[in-house]
Amino acid sequence: AMVAEEKEKNTLRGLLLSPASTLEVLIGKSALSAIVTIIVIVASVFLSGFETPSIFLFSLNVLLCLIIYITVGTLLGLFSRTVMETTIIGMPVLMIFGVGSLIKSAVNNEILLKIISLLPNEQFDEIISQLSRNGGLSDVINNFLILVVWVLVMLAITFYTYGKRRFDK
Repeated sequence: AMVAEEKEKNTLRGLLLSPASTLEVLIGKSALSAIVTIIVIVASVFLSGFETPSIFLFSLNVLLCLIIYITVGTLLGLFSRTVMETTIIGMPVLMIFGVGSLIKSAVNNEILLKIISLLPNEQFDEIISQLSRNGGLSDVINNFLILVVWVLVMLAITFYTYGKRRFDK
């Protein structure tokens, strides 16, 4: 929404043409969302009494998913023209990423089930489940590799789109 607001107020153009690198701009625009998300996650873990068997693997899981979802949000902001449009085009994405687990129980198609199982939220859930059963890195390494692929793909698409917006009208 912050990126879309910049576009709506015609201030993103100046940001795009500034000497700041793409990484600096994207980190700057995402930092507040990331910090608030981390605070909410830490508070939720403490308030719920959830015990993390491996704080390092749990934190890595959260960090990778945080990067994925922030880049998805940034990408939606780059594609939309207004804040309202961000909400509209973001709804299908929210449904896919947020409700994928619920769709699994209603689908019998093996290909669709495999696609759903590769979504970041499914990987996050699987890692948390394995860690809760006292699993180690060897039990979740494939899930982490899938999340790393998601991170790399989403970062590449976001950087490409940002660079393209720099020179497009």
